Amino acid sequence: MGAAQSNDGVELWSNPERAGWLTKQGEYIKTWRRRWFVLKQGKLFWFKEANVTRGSRPRGVIPVANCLTVKGAEDVLNKQFAFELSTGRDTMYFIADSEKEKEDWINSIGRSIVQHSRSVTDDEILDYDSRE
Repeated sequence: MGAAQSNDGVELWSNPERAGWLTKQGEYIKTWRRRWFVLKQGKLFWFKEANVTRGSRPRGVIPVANCLTVKGAEDVLNKQFAFELSTGRDTMYFIADSEKEKEDWINSIGRSIVQHSRSVTDDEILDYDSRE
């Protein structure tokens, strides 16, 4: 799998719409892992390290364009600063480091959903973390 393909042609190392640490729940193995997230061009990528360069390989990608909702999930998880991102079929959970970070991520992802939403839902979430 080439770097260009895994990045979907997105220049992740420059001018992301939002980037920061979030704790993410694995899709298959429900462990919580802290990852560096980069939101750009309708996709949410994550990495193990914060120093994202041209050669960095994402650990996974969520096509935000396929997501329907992003909202707080503190009640669902019983955890502070939690939020969820849902495609209608799958729901992913994240925990931010503060209330402000949570709100900022929800706003940025929400904006991205609106900008990039489309009816096609064939490209699924790629989660390399879950297969380790």
